[in-house]
Amino acid sequence: EPESVPIDEDAPTRPTNAYGATKLAIDHAITSYAAAHGLAATSLRYFNVVGSGSRDIYDISPHNLFPKVFDMLFRGLTPQINGTDYPTPDGTCVRDYVHVSDLALAHVAAARRMEAGLPVEAVYNLGSGAGTSVREIMTTIRAVTGIDFEPVVNARRPGDPARITAAGDLAARDLDWQMRHSLTDMVASAWAARRAAGQDYPASGPPKT
Repeated sequence: EPESVPIDEDAPTRPTNAYGATKLAIDHAITSYAAAHGLAATSLRYFNVVGSGSRDIYDISPHNLFPKVFDMLFRGLTPQINGTDYPTPDGTCVRDYVHVSDLALAHVAAARRMEAGLPVEAVYNLGSGAGTSVREIMTTIRAVTGIDFEPVVNARRPGDPARITAAGDLAARDLDWQMRHSLTDMVASAWAARRAAGQDYPASGPPKT
């Protein structure tokens, strides 16, 4: 739960679940290993990774928003939004969505910087600073896929913060970090890769609830 957004690298790390605790433990393991062996190291922290850099690879996680929505559309079902009464511009949760190819470039830049013996921060956040709402994601998916649907609105999920975004200023300074892909790019590349995998929207009429 962030105290303020966008989150910077000095924000307190207080995981509220096992997933977050595991990520923080890996941060500590990297730092300790590097110190023990005289190596340079940095942790690149990012948030919601989306899009596809190749039509041969697509996100299959049942927990991520893009594949969840695509899967429902492929099955002729209507995507869902959990909560529309958050203190955000359109009432839905806001998150940082970053294209996987932009993240890949940052990893390469970090490795090259360390290889060159240049200083690196212990942690870099790779975020947009602004974020995108779930409602905006749904609108963009509808436009990109050409599938007309109106999301079903459910109650809030317990534990969902209203807004989580990260500042990428340090990474922009040292790793040439920038958001090179728009939201439409993210959705279009993910959709193209999913369709290239041999799955397509069923010709059984509009989505159903």
